[in-house]
This record gives sequence, C-alpha cells and structure tokens, in this order.
Amino acid sequence: MAIDLVRAEHIYKAFSGVAALEDVAFDLKPGEVHALLGENGAGKSTLMKIISGVYTRDSGDLYINGNKIAHDLNPQQAQSLGIGIIHQELNLCPHLTIAENIFLNREFTVSGFLNSKKQNEESKKYLKTLNLDIEPNIRVSELPVSKQQMVEICKTLSMNANIIIMDEPTSALTEKEIEDLFKVIGLLKKDGKGIIYISHRLEELSRIVDRVTVLRDGRYVKTLQFAETNLNEIISLMVGRTLTEKFPRIEVSRGERVLEVKDFSSPAGVGVKKVSFNLYKGEILAFAGLMGAGRTELVRAVSGADKSTEGEIRLNGKSVKIHNPADAIRQGVFCVPEDRKKDGLCVKMTLAENITMPSLDIISKWGVILRHLESKKTNEMVRNLKIKTPSIEQYVRNLSGGNQQKVVVGKWLMRNAQVVIFDEPTRGIDVASKIEIYNIINELKRNGIGVMIVSSELPEVLGMSDRVIVMCNGRITAELNTLQTNQEEILHYATQYT
Repeated sequence: MAIDLVRAEHIYKAFSGVAALEDVAFDLKPGEVHALLGENGAGKSTLMKIISGVYTRDSGDLYINGNKIAHDLNPQQAQSLGIGIIHQELNLCPHLTIAENIFLNREFTVSGFLNSKKQNEESKKYLKTLNLDIEPNIRVSELPVSKQQMVEICKTLSMNANIIIMDEPTSALTEKEIEDLFKVIGLLKKDGKGIIYISHRLEELSRIVDRVTVLRDGRYVKTLQFAETNLNEIISLMVGRTLTEKFPRIEVSRGERVLEVKDFSSPAGVGVKKVSFNLYKGEILAFAGLMGAGRTELVRAVSGADKSTEGEIRLNGKSVKIHNPADAIRQGVFCVPEDRKKDGLCVKMTLAENITMPSLDIISKWGVILRHLESKKTNEMVRNLKIKTPSIEQYVRNLSGGNQQKVVVGKWLMRNAQVVIFDEPTRGIDVASKIEIYNIINELKRNGIGVMIVSSELPEVLGMSDRVIVMCNGRITAELNTLQTNQEEILHYATQYT
C-alpha cells in the first residue's frame, strides 16, 4: 500500500482565542485529486496553510510522505518537502516579469549574475504546458487577473512539487483556461503527484476529483468517494441543511428609468465602443460575455474607476459627470469590484473601519469620528448581512472570502444608493454565502434600486437577472429577456465580433 503523501490528525488552531480548526483530519494519496470543501470560514485555507508552513498548528499530528513532522514547518521547509500551494489570493509581485515571478528566490545565475535568457526559456516551457502564448518578459501588472492566476499555477508547477494545493485555482479562469488546467491535473495524477483541490464551483468537481472531505465550522464532517456521492449530499454536509433553491429569484414591478448610458466609450483594456443601455429601478441587469469582452471596463468607467473618452450618463433623467469614484459616490452610483482585496478593501484595517470608510460624514461631528455611532452602524450591518466575525475590530484580512465580500457590500448599504454595480459578486465564495449575497441583491431590487451584475457564471446570470446585455469585443451584441433566453443563445452572441 502506498504511503500517504499527507496525513493530518486532530489538528487544532485558534486565532485570538477563537477556534478556526478543531479536531480536523485529512489525508492525501499519491496520484489522486482530493477535494477539500466547506463554506467560507469552514477552515479549509487555514488547514492548507498549516500543511504548507504558512501557519503553525496549536496541536495535532502532521505526517508528510509518511514521516511525522515533530516541529512546525515554515514555507521554505514545506517547499523542500515537495509541497506547493496556489493561493486563492494571488501571491505575485506585479512589478516583476512573468519569468521573475515563476523563479522568484530560485533564479538562474551564472557567476553570480542573473541569466535572464535561461530563465525566460525555462518559463516558456511551463507557459506552454498551460497553452499560454505570452512572452515571459512581460510584467505581471500588465496581465488580466485570469493570466495572473495561470502564472501562479506555472510558478507552483516549476517547483516540481509532489503535493500540490490548489485553492480556488479556476475562480478567475475562462472555460478554455480551465480545460487546459484540467489536462495538466490529469498529467500530474498519472505522474503520481497528489493534489488537494479547494473550490466553490462544485459543478467542476466531477471532471477531476477522486475523493471529497467536508469541513464545517472548523470541524471534520466526512470523507467520501466522489463517485459514490452527489452534489446535493455534498452541499447538505457543507451547510448542515438542504438548500432547496440555488437562485432565489424575486419578481418586482419595474420602476422608472434610473440610469441611461449613451454612446459610451473607454480606452481602458480592450475598451468599450459606443455602448448604450438603460437601467430601471427595481431591475437586475446582467452583463455577459467572454473574458476580454469589455464588461468590467464598462462598469469601471461608469463608476468612475476608469476614464471614459466620450458618451453621456444620465441619472434620473439628469445628465451627470462622473470623472472618478468620488463623483460616483456623490451621485449614489456604487461599485462592488471584481478584485475585492485590491479595489474594495483595506485589508490591514478593521471590519468597522472598512464598512464606515465611505460614510465618515454620517458618523462624524465637527470632523471627529463618533466611535459609539461607528460601532452601532457597523454592528447593524454585521447582523443584517450575517457577517461571521469574533468582533467588529477584527482585521479584514483575517475574514473568509465570503465575509470579505459582505463587508464590501456593507460599505454601500449605509449610503443612499441609486445604482449598485456588482462585478463577479460571488467569485470564490461558497454556496450558502452565494445565496446570502443573492438575497442582499434581491433586497436592493425590492427597495427600487437599479442593480447591474457582471458575471462569468451563466447559471447565475439566468437565475438572478431580469435582462441580459451580451458583449463582445467592447460592443453590445444582444439585449435579451432572461426568461426567454438560454446559455446557448448568450454564448452565440458572446462570440459575435463586430
């Protein structure tokens, strides 16, 4: 019988006295993909960071390649034992090139000098493995999020690890990139490597996963052979109850036009070209399209994050000028961005500071923050949004992905919103937290607020929106009634280059 690559027993870990893991067990065998599943905050990432040396365990036993680890690992020691981790949050240096990121701290040198040519040649091999036709001397900051995620994967593959931890590796990838990644995973399995796979996109598990272990609230629940279970059972184990409705759609009478965008163009990224659309009160308008279609560029320009080159925005029938996010906030146009850590949060600040930051005028008097009012408003938001945190003074970086997303949403619910834009609102969060986000969106709709959603998940688009605008190459190619369309029709228009 083959020796387990990883075996963890009775693992306990606490932060500030709050248990994140309690009596958790897990094992990984050679040549298998073992999915670790659970809601946000279940302890998945914490366990993986213990195995990869990022965190120390408070108690419990850890075995790597059959050998008991008597002491706590650090990341360098974990790497020397053949452990590689692809973090959910990108861990790249944006000012460095692709090759410099892939071989960071493992540079190719000759007589003490960097051998860039050799480093670029080796990087090309790993880029080719993932069918990436990009030059290794490009700065990472110039790449879209999907390509940065692929660079992160290349970096881990280059370490020749036997134990590969993939934490939400497909969250920012296109379908084509996911297919390429799954082919690589198949090759790694044949080579006897073990892969620990964390994902909230449960529908993709059937394509690669051998076994499943479920955690809930920091505790071990069950390990199953994937072929002997189904998604409904897995979801029930994850949340402790049966979720009967994946997309809680509500019907609301559409109100007057709240937002009108006419002949809008933007130079950002691929840019948007002469885009026009309307949004109504109490409506959810979704924007669909393939990666690079211009959806994110459009909503960033409308919300003032990027500059527009021409066009007009009318709010409640009046022409408004939005040159930056501050202008948008003053007009009641708020955006929940795609990259919540980079653009939506200050991760080194507390939950209370993040939620109240855009509303200092509401909680201040004579330029002084009223702490009791800050605490009151924040606690109300924590209760209303069901944010899991030991305290409103908890640093946001210590919250799970789903709870971080709720904090981003909570910032804007304190303001008088006219339009709320969600760019990939449920990326990287679990099924139960998704439904909570959907319910928040529904509440905005019920209150007569215009909601825009950019989503790469077509079931989400069809399950939540009233209308769908399809984009390709920076232009609108179709406007569809959600109840009268399907995924095939949306994909048809998503590939109609103009």
